[in-house]
Amino acid sequence: MSIPLSTPAGRAPAFDVGRAIDAGLLDVAYAEVDTPVGRVVAARTPRGLACLAYEDDHLDAILESLAARLSPRVLEAPARLDDIRRELDEYFEGRRRAFDVPLDLSIVRGDFARRLLEATARIPFGATASYRDMAEAAGNARAVRAAGNALGANPIPIVVPCHRVLRTGGALGGYTGGLHRKERLLSLEGVLL
Repeated sequence: MSIPLSTPAGRAPAFDVGRAIDAGLLDVAYAEVDTPVGRVVAARTPRGLACLAYEDDHLDAILESLAARLSPRVLEAPARLDDIRRELDEYFEGRRRAFDVPLDLSIVRGDFARRLLEATARIPFGATASYRDMAEAAGNARAVRAAGNALGANPIPIVVPCHRVLRTGGALGGYTGGLHRKERLLSLEGVLL
């Protein structure tokens, strides 16, 4: 289906996102969002938030991954992500302790990884759990390394708070956005002083 667009002489056609949405041509909407821990790329499908990736100058790679893993119909549509931008602002301002946006974990491969991220999403603000705790919550207490790998591939950090998962004994462990971000998020939540 093509969307007719009028263009002034000598100019490239302007892409009308609203018309693309109305025509059913949008599977993944994305927007760049500035946060106190850096710019993130938020992406949602009709089912919910599917990605919240730290940009770190890799926007093209993030969009290519979304196109390959979800749908090639990825469009920048910031208004479609107003709710997540608002909730992130409230979180960083200390006015939100839990996120309400629906999640789409279809990008996650494997039942264990999906169960692990669902359990991680239930860790309350200001609390922490160990990688072993999370492996057990996902159904396999011995899969600690697999739990770490799944958390390292978490497509929705901050909202699915993998920063709240620590090594047994309380050491930070790793974090997809870098330990400086994990420390900042845990400090915001009062876990680290």
